[in-house]
Amino acid sequence: MRDAFSGFTLVISDHRPARGRRCIHGARGAAKTTQRSSPMTAWARTDGCSIIIKEHQQLTTVIGAMLQFVHRREQAGASPAFVIFRAMLYYIREYPERVHHPKEERYLFARLRARTSEINDVLDELNRQHAEGEVRVRSLEHSLTRYELVGDAALEDFRRKVERYADFYANHRRIEEEVVLPVALRVLTREDWAEIDAAFGANRDPFEGVEVEEDLDKLFCMISNIASQVSR
Repeated sequence: MRDAFSGFTLVISDHRPARGRRCIHGARGAAKTTQRSSPMTAWARTDGCSIIIKEHQQLTTVIGAMLQFVHRREQAGASPAFVIFRAMLYYIREYPERVHHPKEERYLFARLRARTSEINDVLDELNRQHAEGEVRVRSLEHSLTRYELVGDAALEDFRRKVERYADFYANHRRIEEEVVLPVALRVLTREDWAEIDAAFGANRDPFEGVEVEEDLDKLFCMISNIASQVSR
């Protein structure tokens, strides 16, 4: 999966160049945005949409690396230091659960509820999943601690929980990108997006300015390198 940012053109789960005014390419095909000029032209101003999708991809990258680390441990009998797992869980806990999800609920979901009731049930389910995600992350932290203390006897339980979290988040992301964002692009006004843009533009990455393998960029580089080694 990749995100391609050229202006406000985005491609998700699609290796072809983005064309026209598409927002999301999902498993069920491209979800095309409306071309009407009211309440707003789909790609006239969507900084918030871009940031939301970018943050989804960052979390997907971290979760994918955790999966590969666990599988590497099972297959090769070696794994990266536990501090790397801890750094990833810190990212999942601090950024999505305490910054990204609350802002989705307070700004994106709230503005959607004010403009339409067509996906209220979906938004209710996503709110529930946000709360469930926090519980799952705590469970992952507990399982990792047990793995550190007990050793390989606790590896299978940790692997299962990482896999379940990966499946859980993949489904959560799919709903937001294939259902919620296309509706948002269709019904929200310029004023709505201005508020959402400002909220998400102010997000602070918990690794910003903090040395964890020097900085976040190097952490992702390290993850990518290990992932490529595992796939060989």
